[in-house]
Amino acid sequence: MKIDSHQHFWRYSPKRHSWINDKMAVLKRDFLPNDLKKEITSNGVDGSVAVQADQSEEETEFLLKLAADNDIIKAVVGWVDLRAENVEDRLAYFATKKEKLKGFRHVVQAEPDVDFMLGRAFQRGIGLLEKYGFTYDILIYPSQLSAALKLVKQFPHQKFVIDHLAKPNIARGDSYVWKTYMSDIAKNENTYCKLSGMVTEASWNSWQYDDFVPYLDEVLEAFGTDRVMYGSDWPVCLLSGSYGDVKGIIDRYIAGFSAPEKAGILGANAMDFYSI
Repeated sequence: MKIDSHQHFWRYSPKRHSWINDKMAVLKRDFLPNDLKKEITSNGVDGSVAVQADQSEEETEFLLKLAADNDIIKAVVGWVDLRAENVEDRLAYFATKKEKLKGFRHVVQAEPDVDFMLGRAFQRGIGLLEKYGFTYDILIYPSQLSAALKLVKQFPHQKFVIDHLAKPNIARGDSYVWKTYMSDIAKNENTYCKLSGMVTEASWNSWQYDDFVPYLDEVLEAFGTDRVMYGSDWPVCLLSGSYGDVKGIIDRYIAGFSAPEKAGILGANAMDFYSI
């Protein structure tokens, strides 16, 4: 089975989705499962992991409802307030929905504190995820990689995945600090990495395939082929390329890989990580 490990749905609301600015007009509409189905069907993908885009439990319930009604959604990564005093009660509640709800994410990239993930309350929440069998998606910028490294070391039995290669500035070609930390993070076998979100970190609509090769080389060298997973980041990817463009980058890159390696990157690794 081929699985897109990272995509989003929303019913567009200017207030709820205030991060979508005027330069992102293509995203100012609803994106729902029927829209995704057209894309994955034409690109040979069987299903997806729907990831939160809004920080509310309402978002989690919204995604779970879509998953219940649409078989193409194989897993959900929702949101819960990991810093809340009653976080264990909320995790116990969400544990009743684990047929599709597999993990949680916080938009840490939007937090001004580069050490946000090292806060006592947040770490208490992270420390409870393993008890309930939930994964955690790490969404950060390279400036927050130091904190991510400390986090994954502190919780060696918690399953983590780095979203979007930690968003290196591909357009500017920055890689030295990013490369060093990603290599260190990859030494922790509880941590995976999503091959996603690259086209929006490159020069929008003017990128070339070769722009991504050094970053893919580094991630594959560091994590190996069994701890990386393809993700489209649809519909956000539409800012810089089509669904087919994004999948085409990965297809081209892994063309010379073995059949088992291809199967892992395009689906089996995501199925293992998210217990699909």
